Amino acid sequence: MSKKNIIWRFFGAIWRGLNGLRKVLHLVLLLVVFMVFFGALSGPAPQLLPQQAALVIQPVGALVEQVAGDPYDRAVAELVGDAPPQTLVSDVVDALRYAKDNDSIELVHLELSAFGGAGLSKLQRVAAAIDSFRESGKRVIASADFYGQNAYYLAAHADEIYMHPQGIVYLQGYGSYRNFFKDAIDLLRIDWNVFRVGTHKSFVEPYERMDMSPEDRESRQRLIDQFWAMYGADVVAARGLPDGAIDDYAENLVEHSNAANGDISQVAVDRGLVDELLGRAELRELMQDYVGVDSDDDSTYSSVSMRAFLKQARLLKGERSKSENVAIVVAAGDILNGTQPPGTIGGDSTADLLRRALSDESVKAVVLRVDSPGGSMFASEVISDEIHALQEAGKPVVASMGSVAASGGYWISVVADRVIASPATVTGSIGVFGMFPTFQRTLETVGVATDGVGTTPWSGELRPDRAMSDGAKQLIQLIIEDGYEHFVSGVAERRGLEKNYVDSIAQGQVWTGNDAFENGLVDQLGGFEDAIAAAAELAGLEEGAYGRKIIQKQLSPTEQMILDLLSVFRLAGFDPADVAPEPGPIEVFAGQLQTLLEQATRFNDPRGVYSHCFCEIN
Repeated sequence: MSKKNIIWRFFGAIWRGLNGLRKVLHLVLLLVVFMVFFGALSGPAPQLLPQQAALVIQPVGALVEQVAGDPYDRAVAELVGDAPPQTLVSDVVDALRYAKDNDSIELVHLELSAFGGAGLSKLQRVAAAIDSFRESGKRVIASADFYGQNAYYLAAHADEIYMHPQGIVYLQGYGSYRNFFKDAIDLLRIDWNVFRVGTHKSFVEPYERMDMSPEDRESRQRLIDQFWAMYGADVVAARGLPDGAIDDYAENLVEHSNAANGDISQVAVDRGLVDELLGRAELRELMQDYVGVDSDDDSTYSSVSMRAFLKQARLLKGERSKSENVAIVVAAGDILNGTQPPGTIGGDSTADLLRRALSDESVKAVVLRVDSPGGSMFASEVISDEIHALQEAGKPVVASMGSVAASGGYWISVVADRVIASPATVTGSIGVFGMFPTFQRTLETVGVATDGVGTTPWSGELRPDRAMSDGAKQLIQLIIEDGYEHFVSGVAERRGLEKNYVDSIAQGQVWTGNDAFENGLVDQLGGFEDAIAAAAELAGLEEGAYGRKIIQKQLSPTEQMILDLLSVFRLAGFDPADVAPEPGPIEVFAGQLQTLLEQATRFNDPRGVYSHCFCEIN
């Protein structure tokens, strides 16, 4: 046999092996594709509702207008059980709305033990949905091991309130507290250069002083007093308590507890806040009396979860787009430049959503749902430009304010054709600021200096290792003042107000929705549904003849295919959560540190100019 034949046979064998491997890999790929395809088509079968069941609404974490994070990352995190706890306001409202007319839902069990924070306007929206559900004659049962202030607000709108015998109703009232860093900045020899316009623009105060300014103290006291009055009035009315009952409970809790021999849970019953103290087993027995025993587990009651119920209800009766629609775009979180994930407002990414509404011929009007304390002035302008483009195309825009629409959040609202706020919205804060810390004195203490040459006075400026020159400080202050002038003039023009008057209610002052309406900063008081109706009215759409179209970031085909594949694996008995490693202490600490650094460095306005409100009321 010739040497040439041996070499030929050798390479031929390699080729056949590679060709065989190619066929095997091709077959595997086809099997995966078919699994994904049929898994996507079939999916998990909708849960069949029992003939008589309780709808369990169990909000976890904070109530939000928009869940935070990239949709793909969040979907994967949900599959592996690692998603941050958040509950959409719209999910709770929709579940109650669908359950109202569903014959299988006998009552709603509002389980609030894991419920976190929420702005008062969000609580009011859910409470209104609870009240509407109860109008059907069906019952709402509220329960929790422990009621925080937010949880109790929702519970007060139920027919019956139960609490664990070791629980407590804790109503702390509203407050606004923050840390101040001026002494630490001085100790670290940092020059924290602050530029601002507005006597009440308090965002920068922690870097300039060690306590709250009198102006900010007055403004925030006015806010929290109004919120607490709204809270108390709503709870007293919903629960049928005597006037002043909530103030009495909060202010005299120690005295009431002493009278009850230290049994603080009994105080809640004695003061009428809770109907009865029940352990978990007793609560399950009560629910069994109402809706019967679960067909698969006789130790519990017949029920369906909110998530499973919503899947089926939206499939059968969900809002569908029509030939003419009101589009909904959510703008929630800090306003940042560029493209940002949901839970923050990106100048480019939110503008892209508005452009999609502009190019969609079925969209006749837009509701911009704003829940933001503001941020980048440049990004706010980018978003405002797209709102103007919609208006020029004959598509009216209605701004619907959530819990917060202040500073930059107010700016992207005020350019709308109509501005609607909740009475409990925090808004206004018309003011502008900039900050630029330099660390040259800090570096000197460890023996580091900076030196060099440049061609103009601006060479080497805006370096964190060099002191700012007087010229640079003057220039930035001029930019800040021009930004404030633009803000005030724009509000005056859009609201039809005198510029001097707008300046008098601006200066960084924050207002409730009630105040904003009286001051002429918003057109009307109302909720999300009022904004939908207003948008349809402005577009000339007849009631019942238009649909709703939510415009939001969508998964790419590849991302959807991967998620479908993971879902198929789960259906086949392989749970992705089983292979997800539990984070160790170092990973947990690193994650917390990363979050802290992101909060400190996330602001990215190209000019360093911001309209942001410290609007946290809790």
